[in-house]
Amino acid sequence: MNIAKDKVVSINYTLKGDDGNIIDTSEGRAPLEYLHGHGNLLPKFEEALADHAPGDKLTCDLAAKDGYGEYDESLVTEVPRDQFATDMEIEVGMAFQAMTESGPAIVTVTKVTPDVITVDANDSLAGKNLHFAVEVLEVRDATEDELSSGRPAGQGCGCGGCGGGCGDGGCGGDCGCGSDCGGCGSASDDEEYDSDEEGMPCPCGCGR
Repeated sequence: MNIAKDKVVSINYTLKGDDGNIIDTSEGRAPLEYLHGHGNLLPKFEEALADHAPGDKLTCDLAAKDGYGEYDESLVTEVPRDQFATDMEIEVGMAFQAMTESGPAIVTVTKVTPDVITVDANDSLAGKNLHFAVEVLEVRDATEDELSSGRPAGQGCGCGGCGGGCGDGGCGGDCGCGSDCGGCGSASDDEEYDSDEEGMPCPCGCGR
């Protein structure tokens, strides 16, 4: 059986950057399982997998624009510290849910001063070329429940792993597929801040 729309596909993969360093891999973990044709993977990556069959091995090289997009300096924002509705210590590398001009997004703290927190709404893989090495393990027909949910059985948030997404919004490269993506995309109830201003943190009150 070949990979086509509405097939559940299981693959092993390794994702590297231009420097050859591993960004993500299924090695040592369960294979990645996704529902083909339902937006679970990056579109160009999914195109490269189409028509392949179990036992096939392939590589797929994506330019940044076909992966997580080019790096956008305008998505780096300085936020007053008092806009964070939390008493927790803010550290570089923390991720928070924020409302941006294009809708809810995950932002990462890149700089901390006593009065200002700098956050970056670019995906962690933005601006990077992606190089996948893949082995197709299994292809099967999806069940009615899987077709209805848009993801394989047992996947809580629909993340597709390497290049995967939570529904149409996308999780980004650090999603940690299969873990809790959180209500509106964040990873932890503790990582929340709040503002009604455009470009400031998510005011949805979801607690995530």
